Amino acid sequence: MAKKEKADSAAKKTAKKGGQSEQMPRLRKRYTEDIAPKMREEFGIENVMAVPRLEKIVLNMGMGEAIQNIKILDNATEELGQIAGQHPTVTRARKSIAAFKLREGMPIGCRVTLRGQRMWTFLDRLIATALPRVRDFRGVPTGSFDGRGNYTLGIQDHLVFPDLDYNKVDKSKGLNVSIVTTAENDEQALYLLRELGMPFARRQGS
Repeated sequence: MAKKEKADSAAKKTAKKGGQSEQMPRLRKRYTEDIAPKMREEFGIENVMAVPRLEKIVLNMGMGEAIQNIKILDNATEELGQIAGQHPTVTRARKSIAAFKLREGMPIGCRVTLRGQRMWTFLDRLIATALPRVRDFRGVPTGSFDGRGNYTLGIQDHLVFPDLDYNKVDKSKGLNVSIVTTAENDEQALYLLRELGMPFARRQGS
């Protein structure tokens, strides 16, 4: 009888966990039900698989100071992991630069790549929580696309993310957020991100 109760309990936990993992993030649901159909109509896309979508989000912290003090990189890696909800990897110098006392292979930063549910959840927190906390925020620039439908945003102070404990952070750090899409061009990518709620700055006179 005890074995049966344990088995039933384990089954309930598994079912509960499965239900949580299958729950669609808010922004992904909005994309699927509202934005994708609008983009098909806006750009005349017949094949549903060709509708531009998010592919991945890459967060990157460059920590040149780690050359002198590796502890700084340890802190950055831990804090980036808290922001992303996923453990980052350490990035290393690709070549030596004598003027900066930099040798090939030295650790100089950290990076994490988000896909799937974590990607959608992070983007939601970025738009709804972090960016509004930026001092004197007037929107993100529209000129930071790369010509291939990808967008990179620089954040000067990572403390805008509420995931961090302010009292445990040694210093503010900057990071880059690169949003990679399957869009064919910047126009489609801009439309996609704007519909997802990215607060782009208004152009003067508009």
